[in-house]
Amino acid sequence: MFGGWMMKLLIYNRLSIVYNVSMIKPISFQPSYVVTPRLLANVKRITQLVVELNHGRFSKVVLLDLERMAREVSAYSSTSIEGNPLPLTEVKKIIKYAPEHVRDSEREVLNYNRALVHLNALLQKDKDFFDLKLVLDIQKTVTAGLIDKFRSGKLRKEPVFVNNPQTRQAIYFPPDHKDVSRLVDELFEYVKINKNKLDPLIIAGIFHKQFVVIHPFVDGNGRTTRLATKVLLAGMGLNTFNLFSFENYYNQNVTKYFQNVGLVGNYYDLKDSIDFTAWLEYFTDGIIDELLRVGGELSKANITPATKLQPYHHAMMDFIKKHGFIKDSDYAGLTDRARPTRNLDFKKLRQLGFIEKQGKGKATYYVLKN
Repeated sequence: MFGGWMMKLLIYNRLSIVYNVSMIKPISFQPSYVVTPRLLANVKRITQLVVELNHGRFSKVVLLDLERMAREVSAYSSTSIEGNPLPLTEVKKIIKYAPEHVRDSEREVLNYNRALVHLNALLQKDKDFFDLKLVLDIQKTVTAGLIDKFRSGKLRKEPVFVNNPQTRQAIYFPPDHKDVSRLVDELFEYVKINKNKLDPLIIAGIFHKQFVVIHPFVDGNGRTTRLATKVLLAGMGLNTFNLFSFENYYNQNVTKYFQNVGLVGNYYDLKDSIDFTAWLEYFTDGIIDELLRVGGELSKANITPATKLQPYHHAMMDFIKKHGFIKDSDYAGLTDRARPTRNLDFKKLRQLGFIEKQGKGKATYYVLKN
């Protein structure tokens, strides 16, 4: 069902040491973290859940419906994290009807949904296109019509600060804009060097937090980071785009998300003591939570009058698995159903995405659809 969703489980023997990137290849960015028993257990659990989902067969109708809901929840949650007041019911309406004249809060939702749709289409064609240009394009999309054009899709050229969402007081002062380009380049170099050496979850989690720490844009940093992290995970084998929304997990407790992903103070006072351990545990907790949620949704949605398979449907598919194909004459030998009814059975399995038709006329036969 989720093609290419096979995670590489990297078994870490170093459970009590701080991981130093210089052990692999010396680069300037050297994130520190401990592979704790909890983090290792999370990585194993995610791999197990992904394998279970990969072995499930779900109808195209169910998958398309869940994909739509995932986009709605992601657009709602990610903008809500940043203070957008629109409720989920309103977000669904805005995405469905896409009105021409909108307020900024509505534009934020439409921009985020537009970015999701565009990035998902790119992932269907190519999973190895993660670079700075892509991230700049994401930021340009999510901030379109919301900030000055000369700041959209560009690294910042000015100082910024991060406010406490409750008190509106400055709590974090990111790197000087003169250092932003270098720090971003170092982060992308880290991803590139370690892409085939470390577990995808570790790399994606480190990218997520460090990008927030750098705060490379004047606006749209959080939304851009969450979308970019999805792309990075997909490119390394864990495609969370179609059906999943880890933004939903973060939005359930925004304060906890900010406490884990952000910093308090001045970047230059903190940069040498940043530890990614707690964030990586929280990051993988969120993915587990979403895998379990979506797995449950799939199980419930897959059993409806329109999608439920009867014993004769299973008999047909078992025959195809054994012989590689099935003809109507073969199916007639498996069931006492009349020819018009058998045609309806073939049609139903085709509509649900389980089988596909080959040949024409009397030479027609059916095979399992990949």
